[in-house]
Amino acid sequence: MNHIAIIGCGLIGRGWAIVFARSGYNVTLFDTHPQALDRALTHIGESMTRLNELGLLNGDPKELCNNIVYTESLETAVINADYVQENITEDVELKKHFYKKLDQITKPECILASSTSSIITSVFGFELKGRNRCIVVHPVNPPHLIPLVEISPAPFTDDSVIERTIDLQKSVKQKPILIKKEIPGFVLNRLQAAVLLESWQLVKEGYISVEDLDKTIKDGLGHRWAFMGPFETIDLNAKNGIAEYADTFGEKYRKMMKNERYSSWDDTLIKKITASRRDIISKTDLGTREKWRDTLLAELLVHKISSVKKYGE
Repeated sequence: MNHIAIIGCGLIGRGWAIVFARSGYNVTLFDTHPQALDRALTHIGESMTRLNELGLLNGDPKELCNNIVYTESLETAVINADYVQENITEDVELKKHFYKKLDQITKPECILASSTSSIITSVFGFELKGRNRCIVVHPVNPPHLIPLVEISPAPFTDDSVIERTIDLQKSVKQKPILIKKEIPGFVLNRLQAAVLLESWQLVKEGYISVEDLDKTIKDGLGHRWAFMGPFETIDLNAKNGIAEYADTFGEKYRKMMKNERYSSWDDTLIKKITASRRDIISKTDLGTREKWRDTLLAELLVHKISSVKKYGE
């Protein structure tokens, strides 16, 4: 795939344009508001320059920006596109209407991807003749600085479309994850929702201040989560790994949260997750991994202290 069309030039659209252009793809921007296109190119140029100053760009920023053009015609933007990344408003009916049009004016093999953070592929793609090429590709804002991308196909999305989409994301140095079954909010926002809902409730009930709640994440959990996910975190927090941690804390957590959706961590589930972790790292290597964790945490602490001195807290 060589030609990328970016539909919508807000924060997400501009970020996507940088992601593809800095990797050498030809990018065409489209937005229904012409003034947004001019603003987008200005913002993109400034971001590219900043990335270059930080050593995060391979190539001259001006030359890479030349990979991006814009048009006020949707048809012109997508007519030769191999991949369309849509970033329009989170409105179901608007998205359905828009994809119906995209299905009619794009090449049959062109992938139609949505940046939506809440609407599953089945909702906006089900009625389309070319529904097999529709897929959610949900980034984290801003995508040119945070590499994770959620790939969420519908049951009717072709396997080849899923594979090509994942390969494309890898080619631009993003970190794609596959959502195996459609679920509202996908995975990232469901995890974020769990933290936010509990955060608001703890403040509401007077357990903690807003400032101290934020400190809990940025100076606590966030340090570990910068390098490890929750499963690796607990795998390294017990002498004998994740199974020991689950046996010790699983039921305590469930009772603490009093949420009927959270079932017990039974032996079958513990064995399944333990096996997945042991496929990633053997039990005998946990000690070495702990040293890796501590080294990265120390370096992160040094970086944060330096950054606070330079930019403020």
